[in-house]
Amino acid sequence: QLQLVESGGGLVQPGGSLRLSCAASGFTSRYYAIGWFRQAPGKEREGVSCIRLTDGTTYYADSVQGRFTISTDNAKNTVYLQMNSLKPEDTAVYYCAAVRPPLATMTPLGSWGQGTQVTVSS
Repeated sequence: QLQLVESGGGLVQPGGSLRLSCAASGFTSRYYAIGWFRQAPGKEREGVSCIRLTDGTTYYADSVQGRFTISTDNAKNTVYLQMNSLKPEDTAVYYCAAVRPPLATMTPLGSWGQGTQVTVSS
């Protein structure tokens, strides 16, 4: 019922910025939260950030705290991830997904889409 499509990735220099978008179709009001995950080659998928749809409460992984900001539009049909001060270790495919409570567990629901590639390299 909920479909999420990621976009906005690309190649950026260390210290640069990107904004990822997660476009939602379906009734987002039926879901608790939307989160961003990432997976680098040869590494396990990890939770990056998520936002609770009812009140905008957010969670950030320690590795991105202070550099990334998650937000939604007023209709809650798009979830953004503003990524600043990017580091080479941020290089990964980024995915969004519905998230189960509590926020900090970053437990995804539903199927994964294609994701969007973020490459940070000098």
